[in-house]
Amino acid sequence: MARLCLALAASVALAAHATGADTPAIIVAQAADESAAPAPDPATAEALEQFLARSDALTADFRQLLLREDGTAAEESSGRFYVSRPGRFRWEYVEPSEQLVVSDGERLWMFDADLEQVTVRNVDDGLAGTPAMLLSGEGRLADSCEFGACYREDGLDWVELKPVAERAEFKGLRVGLRDGVMGAMEVIDNLEQVTRIEFSDVRLGGELDEALFRFEPPPGADVIGLEGL
Repeated sequence: MARLCLALAASVALAAHATGADTPAIIVAQAADESAAPAPDPATAEALEQFLARSDALTADFRQLLLREDGTAAEESSGRFYVSRPGRFRWEYVEPSEQLVVSDGERLWMFDADLEQVTVRNVDDGLAGTPAMLLSGEGRLADSCEFGACYREDGLDWVELKPVAERAEFKGLRVGLRDGVMGAMEVIDNLEQVTRIEFSDVRLGGELDEALFRFEPPPGADVIGLEGL
């Protein structure tokens, strides 16, 4: 679960404070013959930038799938997330088990209720090189990613992105917009595994309770990584 959270998505995630038989579509921009890939569509790319620019406060339900090479789901989870930019977010996994990922802007906490285990890392260490900046970062997306092909598929307007950083923890991602609002995200990590996150009940704006972005380890839980922080 930790790998999924940090590859965001979880792919969510490039940093929180950043200024298969068939090859998945997400890595079209990395194909051997890059000249054959469709050119970026400025309108779709701009729509993604505009969505992120107005997402200072964001909440949504999510369904997260770890996909096999044939596109079927090997793992599935769901829950709700909250974002307060820059740098703060909360992912609440409800099914199939309760897990929690919280960033307060300085520390990244991951809590597994079944294992009664908490893992904590500095945000810059925990999210560096991940797609998390899409939802929780600051600065322009174009400063951290290269825009690739744009196209319409499954009722969504997709834009492919490739990280600029050489040591990014993912190879590529694509974001799907529905009427200018993020409807899905797919991330391919350095192990060639694809995670798909589908969003629903997306709400922008409003004030979010500050308590959502604070975390205290439950009594009796094992805490890993707190030393030296």
